Amino acid sequence: MTDRPLTLMAVHAHPDDEATGTGGILARYAAEGIRTVLVTCTDGSCGDGPEGVKPGDPGHDPAAVAAMRRQELEASCAVLEISDLEMLDYADSGMMGWPSNDAPGAFWQTPVEEGAARLAELMRHYRPDVVVTYDENGFYGHPDHIQAHRITMAALELTAPTPKVYWTTAPRSMMQRFGQVMREFGGDTPEPDPAETAALAEIGLPDDEITTWVDTTAFSGQKFDALAAHASQGENIFFLKMGRERFSELMGVETFVRVRDTTGATVPESDLFAGLR
Repeated sequence: MTDRPLTLMAVHAHPDDEATGTGGILARYAAEGIRTVLVTCTDGSCGDGPEGVKPGDPGHDPAAVAAMRRQELEASCAVLEISDLEMLDYADSGMMGWPSNDAPGAFWQTPVEEGAARLAELMRHYRPDVVVTYDENGFYGHPDHIQAHRITMAALELTAPTPKVYWTTAPRSMMQRFGQVMREFGGDTPEPDPAETAALAEIGLPDDEITTWVDTTAFSGQKFDALAAHASQGENIFFLKMGRERFSELMGVETFVRVRDTTGATVPESDLFAGLR
């Protein structure tokens, strides 16, 4: 036994990603006395600017957007009571196919071994018991999410074995419900877009392939407020349109696939720290 607290490290691509997929667990485990470490890989500079101005449009200042999003990220961390925030500060690569993918300094252009070495230093410092990041496709194909996955898995190979490693995911049953809610709050769109429906159907996993279902209902309010802290990106954060009650109904469980384990804890499990306490 040691006095070192149990530690969760979540590796995310952009400011606001911490709240979307893992806000519930970050708040829950912080409340349980677990040290929560957030690593954000990019500066978010390809996000919306003031009044919703888009990247590449007149008035979009990437440096100013990055500074604004850093402040929003710090506010989100305060809401979720995250113990430690680490920023790698790579340039946001934008969505797949954008010219910013190829910009010097973009996270997508960073050699995996470079990013992995920096992340491995943080892992050696914090010695996480649980690491959470995205799957090989970055959950939905965003280049920075894919790169975050790559550097995380490479960093794990450079450090002492981490007891438990997880990838974020979503059950297909929930994605179907999410599609229905999107249509409900979608405004004037009378019929679902077949391409969007097909894309949603490919995200996540069949329910029986998910190893870990964590109930975070009691922390849905914090998760909602953490998302709301990223006010500059409100146009892109669909979940805020639902209101608190519907948000809690739909987002009260966070799901994961366990990809590494040294504890022998049985699956399915309801706690990322099963076998560690």
